[in-house]
Amino acid sequence: MAGIAQEEGSSPLFFFLMSLSPSIGSPYTLLREMKSDERGMWLFGFLTACARCVAAGSLDSASSGLEQISLLASPDGDIVQRIVAYFTEALADRVLKGWRPGLHKALNSTKLTCAAEIILAQKLFFEYCPFLRLSYVITNQAILETMEGEKVVHIIDLHCFEPAQWINLLEELKARQEGPPHLRITGIHEQKEVLDQMAVRLQEAAEKLDIPFQFCPMVSKLENLDIESLRVKSGEAVAISSVLQLHSLLAYDDDTMRRNSPSVPNNSSSVHLPGVLHMNPRTLGDFLERDVMSLYGASPDSQSSPPPKTLSFLNALWGLSPKLMVVTEHESNHNCHGLMERVDEALKFYAALFDCLENTLPRAPVERQKIEKFLFGEEIKSIIACEGLERKARHEKLDKWIPRLEFAGFGKINLSYNGMKQAMRVLQSCNYDGFKIKEESGYFIICWHDYPLFSVSAWGFKRY
Repeated sequence: MAGIAQEEGSSPLFFFLMSLSPSIGSPYTLLREMKSDERGMWLFGFLTACARCVAAGSLDSASSGLEQISLLASPDGDIVQRIVAYFTEALADRVLKGWRPGLHKALNSTKLTCAAEIILAQKLFFEYCPFLRLSYVITNQAILETMEGEKVVHIIDLHCFEPAQWINLLEELKARQEGPPHLRITGIHEQKEVLDQMAVRLQEAAEKLDIPFQFCPMVSKLENLDIESLRVKSGEAVAISSVLQLHSLLAYDDDTMRRNSPSVPNNSSSVHLPGVLHMNPRTLGDFLERDVMSLYGASPDSQSSPPPKTLSFLNALWGLSPKLMVVTEHESNHNCHGLMERVDEALKFYAALFDCLENTLPRAPVERQKIEKFLFGEEIKSIIACEGLERKARHEKLDKWIPRLEFAGFGKINLSYNGMKQAMRVLQSCNYDGFKIKEESGYFIICWHDYPLFSVSAWGFKRY
């Protein structure tokens, strides 16, 4: 496109490609004929330049660039073409949402992602990539060690959808030298059908193993969960399992800060907020409390502000006096306020995920396409295209979760070597190459080669 002024930081490649016509014989043909690695470098560079235009508000340039890049990217192409296709779609969604919100709403009024498709994608991800399986094995080993000698055990699963985890635990408990405890599992999920299937599978397994067992389903979204309704009984040893759940609560903390900040309009769709709030605390204790509170995205200066959602939720869990809580989260920072920071972080993270999926599944199967579209693609769209409460995929690294959990009253429990050994056994038995588990100060980091993707940490009730 002639006459386009180059935005600061945009690459010459971006404006060169935007000036091209995708007709036969154009340089686009040369791009398609490039080797995959060379074309991939061009595509990533072009995508990043488009993202800079979106971040700068240069929507005309961004729209033209995204139109051109869509001719080169494809959800059915090679790995780079597939990654770029989902990021292009997310950027286009953000552009249309900010440029023509009415048109965006009309075009997406019937494009609701089916919950059944997302659940299927999650199950396929569990089956074909070892990350969730490793998390479950580590969680179960921590439960076995912490609950040794307990007669009555109550497990609260904040996202109960995979029966294999708890069937394996039932088998391990059956083999305990002192015999199995009475086990109660409270399973939380927003889809009743998922919990119904869990109940049938787990009850069958418990009866077969002759273990006293009770399954208590709770149909609820995490943000609406009434902790008091979990009905923890006196004498129960409580364990909590949270797998890729807590980050969704951060959207409510961000919303609280927006609404309570006098300098930020309530309808603002994209604002920059400082990492640490500027205050004049009177005491060191006051400073420390306020500094930790800034991690939650809420202003402690506002006397009428409700406590941050994440802090309230963690405090409520602490109130159950859990003997153990195991938390698995994404080991990446997709909750930056700046769009380009989120794009850069997400590109690296999902490139690693696409790469490991490419190595565990052939390119063509429908299963791979479902995982990429309904799991990875939806997360990418949330990270890139959404703001406010709509942006649920607010993944943050373990170093952000540690002070939150400590501030809520939890104390760290070191994950054991036995947990590591059990997880490594899973990788070896399933011939998973390229996956690593690193121990860092009592926490486990699950990696694809040397790139960290998920963290697993264990916590316990700390009495003051």
